[in-house]
Amino acid sequence: MLKNSILAFGGNADSPVGTPRETLNFALKSLEGHDIFPLKVSRPYVNPAYPRGSGPDFVNAVAVIQSRLDPVSLLHVLHEIEAECGRVREKRWGPRTLDIDLIACGDIVQPDIKGYQAWRDMSPEDQQCKSPSELILPHPRIQDRAFVLVPMAEVAPEWIHPVSGLSVVQMLDNLSEIDRNEVVPL
Repeated sequence: MLKNSILAFGGNADSPVGTPRETLNFALKSLEGHDIFPLKVSRPYVNPAYPRGSGPDFVNAVAVIQSRLDPVSLLHVLHEIEAECGRVREKRWGPRTLDIDLIACGDIVQPDIKGYQAWRDMSPEDQQCKSPSELILPHPRIQDRAFVLVPMAEVAPEWIHPVSGLSVVQMLDNLSEIDRNEVVPL
């Protein structure tokens, strides 16, 4: 059965296929070779690296996609595309050629509410040095990241967070105006 998912794309370093914007376009086109079909794709945005000062500005976009893949298999394909674009996982939140985050798969909460909440509530210091050994859905920090929510509001404003019950627009409104204004169309 086909399922809708939301992907966030970002990069701030040149890759073997080109600039960050060219790399994002390449990654989007690569999805179809894996039976992953973009339904809606935001325009590209530019914003400061996260955390601030950790590298060059990022180019970001969000896509609503359709696929028959389960979340873990989908993530595996996304990691293959990242590797094809020269992604090397050296430093958490460091510069990268391509990052594709699986933001949500419908209303799936994975591994469970308690596991999700543990990652959502983790301190920024722990977030920087720890990474989960399993897929966490929805992405545990979506509500904190304007660079995901701004383009997501363009393509999936009606999506409702399955744990908080907030819409994309409500989560975006909860962020500071400074954070929202740092994400600008490219």
